[in-house]
Parts: sequence; structure tokens; C-alpha cells
Amino acid sequence: MIINHNLSAMNAWRQLSINNTETQKSLEKLSSGYRINRAGDDAAGLAISEKMRGQIRGLDMANRNAQDAISLIQTGEGALNETHSILQRMRELAVQASNDTNTDDDRKALQKEVDQLAKEISRISNTTEFNTKNLLGGGFNGNFQIGANEGQTISLSINALDAKTLGVTADVASRSATVSGAAGNVTLADLADNQFLTEGVYTLTTVANGSNFDILLKDASGNIVASAINQAAGTGGAVTLTDAKGNNVIDIGFSGAISTASAATVTISASGADLSETANTAGLVGVQMTKADSLAPGDYTITYDGTAGSEKFILKDSTGAIVATVNGTATANTIYNFTLTNGDKVSFATGATAPTDGQSSTFTVVKSDYTSGASTAATADANGNITKQAVVVRGIDITTQANATAAITTIDKAINTVSTARSNLGAIQNRLEHTINNLGTAAENLTAAESRIRDVDMAQEMMNFTKNNILQQAATAMLAQANQQPQLVLQLLR
Repeated sequence: MIINHNLSAMNAWRQLSINNTETQKSLEKLSSGYRINRAGDDAAGLAISEKMRGQIRGLDMANRNAQDAISLIQTGEGALNETHSILQRMRELAVQASNDTNTDDDRKALQKEVDQLAKEISRISNTTEFNTKNLLGGGFNGNFQIGANEGQTISLSINALDAKTLGVTADVASRSATVSGAAGNVTLADLADNQFLTEGVYTLTTVANGSNFDILLKDASGNIVASAINQAAGTGGAVTLTDAKGNNVIDIGFSGAISTASAATVTISASGADLSETANTAGLVGVQMTKADSLAPGDYTITYDGTAGSEKFILKDSTGAIVATVNGTATANTIYNFTLTNGDKVSFATGATAPTDGQSSTFTVVKSDYTSGASTAATADANGNITKQAVVVRGIDITTQANATAAITTIDKAINTVSTARSNLGAIQNRLEHTINNLGTAAENLTAAESRIRDVDMAQEMMNFTKNNILQQAATAMLAQANQQPQLVLQLLR
């Protein structure tokens, strides 16, 4: 027998320590419900389950994203539903106005309602928003994240669906002007919106002031209706036409050199396209461009290449691609009209002359039929007189039987455009609903997989706990017995 080392007690103590540790782990697992509470429990299982957790949370958020996308689509589609109702009412009015049992006054009354309905379409388009994002006014382009990983998106594009885009814009007037003047700087400005002149004859006075001009528009009583003053000097006698406001008005720009001027520029605003045109030939009075169908939105450039007696006009889009090229020859007091062979309905006119000093002319407001789309014109005649017309865009006119009949077709096209947009929204909404169902299923299956790795089997762990608890109690009892064995040596010493 030995007394310096109680090996039995040491063994019992070691077993007791092991049982205590295992019992504590079992208690931790049973109390948390997780099999893996720290990396030491299962390093590989922890790494796998954490990746799964990231996927699960991503799928849950993608589910919410898809629901938000549906809410956005429902907002836009609800607005388009009302636009559809308005267009149907406009068509009803157009059909009514097409009947010759109506008088002109009857059609004018119907036209007033059409005008208000067109304005309401634009208002709906400009004010339909989701989370401050406009959906219909300027076109909406967005991507919806409908997956847990990069690149898992659905794209949605909603084109502008205001009255102008649909071709049912309503405004109030058209006007034309003719001006003659001496060499110098002349600026002729359009009237501001809602200040269109009534029918009648107005005096347009050009006052020579050195190399400058003051342009005044007066009514029959001599009151100034509008004025445009150009105080800039030394600009080579350029002629510029500008729009004071520009809303709902499509202007054709005119530029040209008068007398000895060598260059001139102009900006043209039409159907959302900004066109800039430069003429590089001395003595060129003007360039005219008319287009029955409006250009696509974007930046265009018209360049003029003048060589001895010949002209070449090149129309380019924003990418620099040539849209059309016109070649021709012009001499003084002659206007040449060129029609493009590509069927783009664009024509140009050029002429070369110098106007005489001190001339004045009249500004006449003419009555003209409203047209669908943009209709504008600007010409320069052989005597240097500049004629400018700006016809307000008006998509729907039912003031005559013929126009009312034509309006039915225009409205049908607008209805079809809105129907196409709504169909697209509905298709994407249905897709998103299936996406939500799939996301829910994927999250459920991934959660089950993560649970099998991370969650504890309560029955099995309770069995382990019971076993370790019994072993702990047994080790404690045996340690007590082992500590009593050295006392037997005392019996030998007595």
C-alpha cells in the first residue's frame, strides 16, 4: 500500500471532470436547442450552417422586395386603369362629334371636355409615384432584386404615358409671323404659354439701332403684346428664333447670314429632341426643315457644308450616326426644296439674299386646323423675309366632323398603347407572385437543411444528459471512497 499517490482518487477525479464537462455541454444544448453553440461543437457544420443562414435571410428579404415590386406595379397599373377610362370617354366624345347632327357649337362644347380630359391624363402621369419615384411621367426603369445572390433581378420599364406621348395633347392656338429687316441682330421670341393672340392683324415693327434690332408686337390698339430685344453687337447679323417658354410648343429654328455674315446658329426644340444647326456660308438666308413625324427623343445636329455654289446638309443623331443627307445647289434669290429619298418626310429649303434696310411688315394670327403630332415650319424667301409658324401640338381635335373621325383612330392607338403597358405590368406582377411562392419554398427547404445541421435532437441529448448525470454521481461517490483508502494504513500503524 502507498500513501504518496492516491491513484484511485486521481482516476475518479479525472472521470468526474469529464462527466462534469459533458453534463455542462448537454445542459447548454438542451437549454439553447442548438447542437452547435460554438465552433468547437462542429467546425465544418458551423461553416455550412452560417452560409445557409445567409441564404435564408437573403431569400426572406428577396420575398419582401418582390412584394414591394408588386405594390409599385399595382400603383402604376391603378393609375393606367383611370387613364384607360379617360381615353374611353374621349373616344365616346369623338364618336359623338363625328355625327353631323351636331352643330359647331356642340362640337366646341365637346372639345372643352376632351381638352380637360387630356390635361387630366398628363396630371395622372406626372403625379403617379411610388416612394417618391415617378412611374408614368418620364418613363420608369428599375431592377427588382428577387434572389439572395448577385444578378438575380427582374427588370421593369414603363414608358412615359402622358397625354403628349399618347398623342392626345390639348392646347389652345397656332400662330405665324413674318418679319423683314435690315442687316443686323434680330431676335424674334414666341409668346409665353397661355398668351396666344386672337385672330387679327398685328403690326411688327423693326427699329434699326446700329447693328441691333428691337422687335415689338402690337395689337390693333397699339399696345405692345410682346417684345424681344437683342442688345448684343458684333454677332455677324445672325437671325435667331427662340421660345420664351417652350411648354407644349414645338418651334422650328431658323438661322442664316444676312448680307456679309459668315455663320449663324439656331436651336430647334421638337418632340423632346434638341436640334442644333449651323450654317457656314455667307449670304445664306435660311434653312428649313419640316417633318411630318416627330423625331425620336435625343440630340441631333444639322451641319451645313457649303462649297462654290453647292450645299450639303447632314442630319446626325446623338451617336454621330447620319440620319439623312441632302445635296443641292442654291443661288441668290432662289429657294431649293429637298425631299429625302429614305421616306423620312423631311425637307430642306435654302436661299441666298440680303434684305433691304428699313422695312417693316405685319404679324398676322391665322386660323388653322389643329393636327395630330408636331407641325411646324420656318421659311426664308428670296427677298430676305423670314416667315415663322409655330403650331401648338394638339393630338385630339373634334371641332369638325372629319377631325372627330380621325380622332377616333388616334384615341384607339392611345388605348392600345395603354393596354400594352398594363398587360406588361400584369405579366410581371403574375411572375412576381410565382417568384414569391418559389422564394418561400426555397427558404423553407433551406431552413430545414440548416436545422438538421444546427439544431439539437432533444430526445438524444436528454439521453446523453441522463447518462452523464449518472456517471457524474457515480464518479463523485467513487472519489469519496478512494479518499478513504489511505486511512487503512493507520490500522497497520496501531
